[in-house]
Amino acid sequence: MDLADLRQLALSFPETTEEPHHHFGSFRVRGKIFATFPPGDEYLHLFLSEAHREQALVLHPDFTEKLLWGGKVVGLRIQLQHADPAILAELLHQAWHHKAPKALRK
Repeated sequence: MDLADLRQLALSFPETTEEPHHHFGSFRVRGKIFATFPPGDEYLHLFLSEAHREQALVLHPDFTEKLLWGGKVVGLRIQLQHADPAILAELLHQAWHHKAPKALRK
């Protein structure tokens, strides 16, 4: 799945916007970032619940790794060229769900 496909999927989620975040792009729901992508289209960073993040790291070590910020694990780093599109779509949805308000999650 390439960035154009990810963009189309992410923007299909309710109230999702695409906005810059420093030198990265980001997808947000009501202002809360659920995914970022650095320049180069190689990686996607997802901000999931700890349980979903840890599960993905165990089940998909071939394309996931911990995303660190200041030594703390804050998300999941996905290598796009190695990621299974169906799994990536599910992880993106989980990240959106984690940041979306309850009213939108229904």
